[in-house]
Amino acid sequence: MNIRLATADDADSLIEFNQAMALETEGKQLESNILRSGVEAVFGDEEKGFYVVAEIENMIAGGLMITREWSDWRNAWWWWIQSVYIRPDFRGQKIYAKLYDFVKARAADAGDVCGFRLYVENDNSRAQRVYERVGMDASHYLMYEESV
Repeated sequence: MNIRLATADDADSLIEFNQAMALETEGKQLESNILRSGVEAVFGDEEKGFYVVAEIENMIAGGLMITREWSDWRNAWWWWIQSVYIRPDFRGQKIYAKLYDFVKARAADAGDVCGFRLYVENDNSRAQRVYERVGMDASHYLMYEESV
């Protein structure tokens, strides 16, 4: 297994993952053109974040995206883990743990990261157990949103 930064050549897999995740977790069909533009925008502007992928035998088996949030309280960055997806036939192989280890190593190298955050569906207990196994804890914050 090779864990690496994604490149623009991986965009089709990442788009596929986002489509599958939205359908699997929220029953949503994402607009393909908007999604493609969104994924490609990350590769065109490093300020938007970066993707990490797990590659097994020349196939992208899973991936995630990192975005950043500045913390004035800590004078450092929170790295948000987003768009986590592992192909169903590769689940149970600790791929997320390896992706997370890669992200933590990059954050340590950066030297200005105070921690990691992610959000997960309330009823996605399988994912919650995975996150807990790698050392993450449920936050005391609730998330609110308003779409425009």
